[in-house]
Amino acid sequence: MTGPGVSNIAVSGGAGGSEAVYEDLAAMGDLTDNVAGATLTIAMTSHRYLADPDVLASALLNPVGVVRFEGAMLGALDGPSGLTATSAAIGLRGLALRATNQAYQVVDDLNAKALEASRWLAGAAVGAVPGLAVAGVGAIAADVYLNYDGDWQAWLVEHPGMVDTLLGMTPGALSALGLPADLATLTELLAATYPDGDPRLVDLGADNSPIATDPPDGLGDLVRGLEHRNGTDANVDIRTVVGPDGQVAYIVDIPGTRLWNAPWQDNQGSANDFGTNVDGMVGNPTVLQEGIQEALVAAGVPKDAPIMLVSHSQGGIVATRAATDFVAQGYNVTHVLTAGAPVGGILVPDSVQVLSLENNGDITPHLDARVNPPSDNRTTVTFDNQSGNFGGNHALGGNYTDAAYQLDAGSDPSVRRFVDSADVFLGGSSVQTHQYKVERR
Repeated sequence: MTGPGVSNIAVSGGAGGSEAVYEDLAAMGDLTDNVAGATLTIAMTSHRYLADPDVLASALLNPVGVVRFEGAMLGALDGPSGLTATSAAIGLRGLALRATNQAYQVVDDLNAKALEASRWLAGAAVGAVPGLAVAGVGAIAADVYLNYDGDWQAWLVEHPGMVDTLLGMTPGALSALGLPADLATLTELLAATYPDGDPRLVDLGADNSPIATDPPDGLGDLVRGLEHRNGTDANVDIRTVVGPDGQVAYIVDIPGTRLWNAPWQDNQGSANDFGTNVDGMVGNPTVLQEGIQEALVAAGVPKDAPIMLVSHSQGGIVATRAATDFVAQGYNVTHVLTAGAPVGGILVPDSVQVLSLENNGDITPHLDARVNPPSDNRTTVTFDNQSGNFGGNHALGGNYTDAAYQLDAGSDPSVRRFVDSADVFLGGSSVQTHQYKVERR
């Protein structure tokens, strides 16, 4: 293992997340309104019995009884605890539920915007008063050399939030220098320095290793299969899963970055270079995504068949972005599983369930300076597994794979919903895996 072991697992979003609670509040408000309306309708309709001809005619024979009936009926309809008052109370409760839902969402939105604004202002202050930057760097440097023996990498992996802070401060600092920009614009400018090119799909044939022919039973097996693909020459594979009932589903494995190149360096025809990272983050087409689509066609994947995208690092950026594009093209992408990927700023259709795994000491998920949205179709799992270096904290083996196996043994409702909804991909009777290599022309 690369670290002391997975611990402190925390889950946000999904079926047990705040957005799901907000939706429940809204649904309860609507249901309460319906009940209030139905109750009021019954009350209004029942008033006609007070002037019913048969009731009034019976007053000649039993006037006392009719008086008692009229009094009881008025009390039941219009008394303090009558149907009319009950309808009003139910309506007020529905109004309160909707108001509570809106208030919670406004507060969450304001908190997110306040964090973004505070980082921007901090950057502007540093840009206007460079001495603040010198003082801040000096304080950090003192901490690094006094408490980490000068190991900057060890310090950063224990303070990964500094990545979010620095990225969030950059636009403010540039604005103070007379260069107005936001983080998205800066990323777009960086992406423009990397030429994208066209994909070339190389068919590497079937993978008959045991890990590629054993049907996955859970999250751990899914990530372990991706870990296997990470160590091969192929950068995409398509697993054809045949269920016990004969239904066929497809798992697409997308590994992470394999070349960390500067814009002026030769990318050696790699579709898994740093250029794909920045292009994917700003929403530009990438050769890797285009190559994956070509692989789906080459593998004969029907558009209506269930598809799950399993991904690591850069692969997570591409998979999350591709989910929207593939669904728009008619593909039935139902699930996306990411490990160590910065996908907080990438939107996905409501029909796609997304599960994101993030090691708290892995700086890669922080590269977008965004928190994953806690919507009911997006679940984020964070955990601790500190190895003291970038590679160990970002690795699949002994890290994300172990976390996934622990989740299989857990009972969190958001994780269980993801797994249960993905049953067509798990516990199959057979699996065939085909390997592809996407290159950049």
